[in-house]
Amino acid sequence: MENSASGPSAAAVQEIGAGETGAGEDIPAHSEPVPEGGTLEAPTPDAGGDPVGATSPDPAHDAEWKQWPAPAATLVVTGRQHGYIEPCGCTGLSNQKGGLSRKMTLISELRDRGWDVAPLDVGNQVRRFGRQPEIKFQTTVEGMKTIGYQAIGLGPDDLRLSFNELLPVVAHDIDRPSVFVSANVNMFEQTSRFLVLEVGGKKVGVTGVLGSEQRERVQSDEIELSDASEALAAVLPELTAQSCDLYLLLAHASIAESQELARKFSEFDVVVTAGGAGEPTRLAEPIEGSSAVLVQVGTKGMYAGVIGIYDDQEQPLRYERVALDARWQDSPEMLDLLAAYQYQLEVQGLEGLGLRPVRHPTGREFVGSATCGECHTQAFEVWEGTPHAHATETLVHPPERYEVARHVDPECLSCHVTGWSPQGYFPYVGGYLDLNASSMLHGNGCENCHGPGSQHVATQNGDIEATDDDLRRLQAEMRITYDDAEQKCLECHDLDNSPDFHEPGAFARYWEEVKHEGKD
Repeated sequence: MENSASGPSAAAVQEIGAGETGAGEDIPAHSEPVPEGGTLEAPTPDAGGDPVGATSPDPAHDAEWKQWPAPAATLVVTGRQHGYIEPCGCTGLSNQKGGLSRKMTLISELRDRGWDVAPLDVGNQVRRFGRQPEIKFQTTVEGMKTIGYQAIGLGPDDLRLSFNELLPVVAHDIDRPSVFVSANVNMFEQTSRFLVLEVGGKKVGVTGVLGSEQRERVQSDEIELSDASEALAAVLPELTAQSCDLYLLLAHASIAESQELARKFSEFDVVVTAGGAGEPTRLAEPIEGSSAVLVQVGTKGMYAGVIGIYDDQEQPLRYERVALDARWQDSPEMLDLLAAYQYQLEVQGLEGLGLRPVRHPTGREFVGSATCGECHTQAFEVWEGTPHAHATETLVHPPERYEVARHVDPECLSCHVTGWSPQGYFPYVGGYLDLNASSMLHGNGCENCHGPGSQHVATQNGDIEATDDDLRRLQAEMRITYDDAEQKCLECHDLDNSPDFHEPGAFARYWEEVKHEGKD
């Protein structure tokens, strides 16, 4: 907002509140925190002395926007989807946050209240490069346009995609500018240097930057990158000439750099940063040495920030962090989009996605759990009684969001079939290839932990000659220790898919459900 006699004072802008720092970032302490929703009283300490809701999401805190008076205009800020187009769902959707579907439901509910809403995103929709991330980027952008996003920043992983695939998605239309905005990322003049949004009778000026550390990750001769400060110095005179009511910066930069840009360019009222680790701070933070406030978006698209703009000199802005959890029902439009995304993966096939089987480090191939069970009958019986045995079936007929099958998605297959790299998202030679031809490799089978069994089976069956020493060596190589088992499990049961697996003592509890030993 303009810092003039007719606009709100710097102090009034800062009254949105100061919160705790994000993990891994070092932020100077500010004044007494102010809770979301604009109340000027500090949060009530709990028994341990910490502000209630200071770090953990609390539905009682992130529904206060429902009690707000109607804003003149509303902004919803998100970012860093990082490939998480939807929650994985492996541990139940009720335990996970994020996704386009819930994002649309939240924004639709705001609009249903009669509020004029402009969604904005700080960028970084993908986390890898290759054909599947390209399709995911295209799908995400289509979804964001359906939701009605009016400004989208560019993150470093977005800019690592194939330029020929990236440019058509972000380029402007013939009759209107691109919603992709950055002051210091130039793609043949196809993206916007700044945007002026009309929201509820308010003019909101938006630009974006890619920070110095993030620029180092972009290696493309077709993308022109420049210093963020120099680019903003060139863009802001043009933007402020539009006499906007509020100026907002989408900073895909560290918290420290985002703050420094706010201090250097006093025109900004709000800086939305992709900096910080883990969940975003619950409160917007005044930026020391400036009149702006800092809003974090967090990671993996798990949160949205709601900013209300008011014709109120005392409190021109209100802010609330909202967890995109199971309270927000799935949007039918986004479920249709996710189904279309899976269909594109199916049409491409593994070869079209650039996935060709890679030789396993052992040089061996996979035989399937049933073959293992011919000798290891008791262990096989234990496996058959675990969810691991039905992991592929849960992709064909998901227990939740059953409308969208995922048995052609490499990012799902990697932990739901036998013979794939769990974190590399590619098949090994002799591993699972498709639902019908690889029926013996359904489920997360024995060989995912013990290694491919072709040579072990061949020597045991006498198909190839082996000495007693060879037999003992191969048997030993197929065994894993308790500690090795835990590390193997963590390849799939990571923090994204199984957060409770990382609680103290969790592995010991889970091991009791799957433990098995040796040959009968």
